[in-house]
This record gives sequence, structure tokens and C-alpha cells, in this order.
Amino acid sequence: MPPEWIRWIAENIERGVPPQTLIDTLVQHRFERGQATYEVESRLPGYLLQKRAAPAPAAAAAKSSAATQYQYEKMGPQPGNSITIDGHTIGLQMSLAQPHLMVFGNVLSKEECEQLIALSQSKLARSTTVDEQTGKAEWHADRTSSGTFFALNETPLIAKLDQRIAQLMQMPVVNGEGLQILNYQIGGEYKPHYDYFPPDQPGSAQHIAIGGQRVATLIIYLNEVEEGGATIFPELGLTVTPVQGSAVYFSYSNSKNQLDPRTYHGGNPVTKGEKWIATKWMRQREYRSA
Repeated sequence: MPPEWIRWIAENIERGVPPQTLIDTLVQHRFERGQATYEVESRLPGYLLQKRAAPAPAAAAAKSSAATQYQYEKMGPQPGNSITIDGHTIGLQMSLAQPHLMVFGNVLSKEECEQLIALSQSKLARSTTVDEQTGKAEWHADRTSSGTFFALNETPLIAKLDQRIAQLMQMPVVNGEGLQILNYQIGGEYKPHYDYFPPDQPGSAQHIAIGGQRVATLIIYLNEVEEGGATIFPELGLTVTPVQGSAVYFSYSNSKNQLDPRTYHGGNPVTKGEKWIATKWMRQREYRSA
């Protein structure tokens, strides 16, 4: 739960606001009731911490250890307040060092965003996720969107954008998966997840075999979302609001094949209007789809 909401809970408990009122308010703001109940009750005087539905100590320790051991390396976009690629200037709006995360403005122009949406509308299909056990693409309740892919260089527009994105991410064009376009209608969301393939899951092997591990992601916002639809990073307390043409970049794999769990992220539900994004995933080596 974001730090500002945790502070809000603590302040209102101290003021004597009834716990159920706080829980109902959190639910109205789209937190799950179970999470809202725990976050409120765990801060009440005399609450038995044994009731907490926390991960096993070993699992929690492993996650903490992984975050501590990850070694950050120089990779991704070049430093500077702006980057000019083939005459197109992209502005840096914010950045984090750990994890390596950057928010850019004007990655795509308004016209390019609209062209991508127009090209995609007739190709949309229900989005899938990778099953961790089998590696197969399956529908999942955590991901409620429609989407499509464009192969590298599929059209002149896609070829131009693939080149720009690869140069921004400082990766070879051939290491990129095809540009994915996603559309979220009201209520559409993608619950927090990792973009990399968990190496300890059987289903990851077949995906890693065709290009190596994913190493970085660029999410580009193609329209102005009326309400909701932000990209969230729960481990960081960070929310990135969709702005047409802007993008968020983050990397999560280094030369030692370590993975950065602090890039855990998701897409909040759209509560008004719709949301369009384009996503580019980069691999360790040349990617060839199965």
C-alpha cells in the first residue's frame, strides 16, 4: 500500500475514526477489501500480529536478500536531460538509481500515437499471460486488456519506432520483442507482476531459449486517460500517470543474470475513459519468436 495511504490510516485511527469506516473508504478507492481490512486492523491497539497473512519468514528473507544482492550496472538510456534521436527530442522527466527507472516525455508524437492506435484497433484480441508451470500463453483474471503485436519492421511506421526505441533503450533492434499494443476499457487492469521470466519456474525455459531473459521494459502511453490507469510500482510507492507520448523505462537483469525484484509493477484499473499503451521488451540477445 502506498506510504501516503498508510499515513492516512494511522492518522485517522489516532483521531478515533471507526475502523469499518476506514476500510469502506479504502475499498471505495479500489483497494481489495482483504488488504484494506488487514492494513487497518494491523494498526489498531492490541491487534494480534499472528493473524497477519504474511509470507513465510524464509520466503520474505529470500526476497529481501535478492533485492540486496542485485548489482546495478550502467545500462539503458544515456544520461542527460534530453536525448535527440534522428531529429526527435525526448525529455527526461524523472529517474531512479535503484531500481534503474526513468520517465520520459515526447517519446512518440501525438500523430504517431494516433497512428498506432488506428493500426491496432482491428487486430485486438484478449491479452494473455505466461503460465509459470507450462510456459503457455493463457487468459488470466489479473490481466484484463485486449492487445496485439507488430513484428519488427512490419510497416514503415513500426520500423521507424523500433529504431527510435532501440536507440533510446541502448539495445540492438533485433533484441526487441515485437511492439505490443494494449487497450484497457473501464475496469481494465494488470495486477502487479514482474516482466522477467522467473528462472525457477518450469514454464520459463522455453521463453528464455529464444532470446534469453528479458532485461528491460519501455511502456509508452498512447492516449490521455481520463481517470485511473496509472502504472504503479508497489515496492517503491511510485505511481506514473499516463500522458500521451510519454513513457516509463525500467531494467531488471544484469550481466551476472541477476534479477531485480524491485521492478514489481502493475497497471491500476481504468475508472473513466480508456487506456492505450505500447510496450517494448528487450532480451539478452537476438530474439526470434517461436
